[in-house]
Amino acid sequence: MADTPLVEHNSRPDERFTLASERTFLAWVRTSLGLLAGGIAMVHLVPEFSTGWARTLLGTVMILLAVIAPITGLRRWFQVRRALESGADMPDERELWVLTIGVTTVAIFAGVVTVAGALH
Repeated sequence: MADTPLVEHNSRPDERFTLASERTFLAWVRTSLGLLAGGIAMVHLVPEFSTGWARTLLGTVMILLAVIAPITGLRRWFQVRRALESGADMPDERELWVLTIGVTTVAIFAGVVTVAGALH
């Protein structure tokens, strides 16, 4: 009796997993839109927040993260789809760490700038 593969090449992945992966990709897009709106607001709508260079830096980093998020989400969606179809391992979390560190850095910098502005 021969060993049977975990996933046959002609089989389709379960639709629930495929749709869950698609919803995750859409969450990446929503995150990107939030970062984009926050970055534009930081630069153009919050003139009294700290100094001009701090607003510009925070807004620019948020906008750059907004560019990275949907690209990362799409890349991960393709990787997950490929893994579901072939039975391969799921993608690692490296991109998740990059986005997490980026957003955390923005939040810490915004907090420091806010406290420094309040003390002056």
